[in-house]
Amino acid sequence: MAKKEEGKNFEELMQNLESIVQELEKGDLNLDDSVAKFEEGMKISKECNKILEDSEKRISILLENNGEVTEEDFNA
Repeated sequence: MAKKEEGKNFEELMQNLESIVQELEKGDLNLDDSVAKFEEGMKISKECNKILEDSEKRISILLENNGEVTEEDFNA
């Protein structure tokens, strides 16, 4: 199910992750299913982290300098 998550946006991935966490917290799954859900959750978590890192790289800080707006890199 989580093999092709790249087409989903951050919010959809987070909803999927929340659903997995709820399933695991119920404690109704057997060990094999729990491990599979955990692995799926870890894959989604990594994808969310990548989306956040990519977004951070794109963020720019706009600074006003003597009436002019200049753009600087977020990490500068």
